[in-house]
Amino acid sequence: MADRSAVPRPPDAHRPSAQDTARLALVIGALGVVFGDIGTSPIYTLQTVFNPSDPHPVPVTPGNVYGVVSLVFWSVVIIVLVTYVLLAMRADNQGEGGIMALITLLRRAGSPRGRRTTAVLAALGIFGASLFFGDSMITPAISVLSAMEGLKVVEPSLENAVVPGTAAIIVVLFLVQRKGSAAVGRLFGPVMIAWFLAIGACGVSGIADHPQILRALSPSYALSFLFGHFGTAFFALAAIVLAVTGAEALYADMGHFGRPAITRGWLFLVFPACVLSYLGQGALILDDPKNISSPFFLLVPGWGRIAMVVLATAATVIASQAVITGAYSVASQAAQLGYLPRLRIAYTSESTMGQIYVPWINWLLTVSVLTLVFAFRSSTALAFAFGMAVTGTITITTLLFFYVARARSGTPVWLVAIGATVLLSVDLLFVAANATKLVHGAWLPLLIGLTAFTIMTTWQRGRDIVTTERARHEGPLREFVDQLHSGQAPALRVPGTTVFLNRGEQTAPLAMRANVEHNHVRHGQVVILSIETEPVPRIPADQRILLDHLGPTEDGIIHVTARFGYMETPDVPAALTLLDPTQTEGQLQLDQASYFLSKIELRRGKAPTMAPWRKRLFIATSYITADAAEYFGLPRDRTVIMGSHIEV
Repeated sequence: MADRSAVPRPPDAHRPSAQDTARLALVIGALGVVFGDIGTSPIYTLQTVFNPSDPHPVPVTPGNVYGVVSLVFWSVVIIVLVTYVLLAMRADNQGEGGIMALITLLRRAGSPRGRRTTAVLAALGIFGASLFFGDSMITPAISVLSAMEGLKVVEPSLENAVVPGTAAIIVVLFLVQRKGSAAVGRLFGPVMIAWFLAIGACGVSGIADHPQILRALSPSYALSFLFGHFGTAFFALAAIVLAVTGAEALYADMGHFGRPAITRGWLFLVFPACVLSYLGQGALILDDPKNISSPFFLLVPGWGRIAMVVLATAATVIASQAVITGAYSVASQAAQLGYLPRLRIAYTSESTMGQIYVPWINWLLTVSVLTLVFAFRSSTALAFAFGMAVTGTITITTLLFFYVARARSGTPVWLVAIGATVLLSVDLLFVAANATKLVHGAWLPLLIGLTAFTIMTTWQRGRDIVTTERARHEGPLREFVDQLHSGQAPALRVPGTTVFLNRGEQTAPLAMRANVEHNHVRHGQVVILSIETEPVPRIPADQRILLDHLGPTEDGIIHVTARFGYMETPDVPAALTLLDPTQTEGQLQLDQASYFLSKIELRRGKAPTMAPWRKRLFIATSYITADAAEYFGLPRDRTVIMGSHIEV
């Protein structure tokens, strides 16, 4: 008989590899950040559908319960699983996702119908990003309110503490944003794992009491409810859409965790847990229609409700954290692409670029969320507003995806047409249902979206006007350099290195021109630096710098283009260290270099470039622009700012 002990066996045959551990860590991280919003939807979705104070209430009958639960299930399958997980997440911009990534892909690939269609679709995408700001304001309010409302189930006398308690949690949440989520990020995953296991277990207990609720998984119940009771089902869709809130986060956060990690987390934990919770709540309502007051918390055994309220509060805070961080990212990317002024951005993690803090956006959200809490005072009242923001964003994402799929990969027209027709029909049905709630709060995200859209498009238009007018003031760069070289613009050449930040290579920096014309002096080594934001998340270091000698190679004047991705914060001194000393027409003294900035004061002119109100809005928006020296990482003690004014 052979000696089994003599057979060599790899020492790590039964141990998980480092790669497996890394994959697991990514999945846990995704569970803690990506799924907070959609994972807390079971708290308020069915409660809102059967809310008796709804202007279009859904009668609590067995047929309606089966139909609603079935519609919830298939809505999640079609919108989250098919639209986002299987389709949209395949359209990435070097690993980054979200509406801004789709806009970038659309611009790069173009539209089969021409540039005008591309521009219209890009504008539609900006409106979708604008709606996301509304989502960012509503999500923390509705999520924390819904969790705190569990206090009423535990002890009815605590009802008056719901709103103040919610406000206190929100204030603390926004106050700690400046510290970043890196320190507590490791706790998010385990908390959300506990959350999904808990809601799944409670759902199983409800199903065990009424296993017939499993029939709702059949699409026949959804279809019979939708077409057999269309009047009731149509209005119910305005609340059913709450089951898919947070779907955009799966796509927007793809760059942080990758598609495989998000897909695994969704398929193996989040989706099953949410479905079990909805089925369990449906079974509870079948048992007693009075349970519609709070089916989520009533599904929990009495001894565990306080613990569930605590866990729900933690989960909703995490959900809020995710969407707040998403707002920071959208604002940062919009500023990089020219739709918002330059904003002060702080990176709060050395290992994760997506963890950023934007003070101006943070305090805007703080005031907005608190206003919503005190104005609406309950999650059900706020739910009408929530649905419109979600459905608008989903519909625009679906439309842009199919245009990108056709333009980028050459997908057959017939296949694009079939897929777009089916999915957009579902999306537009939800949009139409939520439109019926306009007077009941659905106007709010539209107002927020239109306001943000107007600000972003006005800034883009005003920025183009200022750039054109500034180019006229600056004059051609090469002509100016030739004048310096030939002596037509006399200037004393003094030792030292100066860096002039400029918008491009075509025009001369205003600060440099003023220095020569008024002070009649220039430094021995002059670097004219332009920053270019590329429509990609990040630029490799070996592709960061482009150098142009601007004609003569002995005059010490060079032009440098520093390229950054839209997810990066420009660091000018660090970029300049990448220059090859043999190509810079002399040794640059970067540790002693002086940096010159041209500050532009905007004035409202009489030229018909924009409507008067848009001119005022553009100038007002310019006041939130971050300090250029800080934004570009310039040393304060060696930065000189020279002013000029331009009319718009």
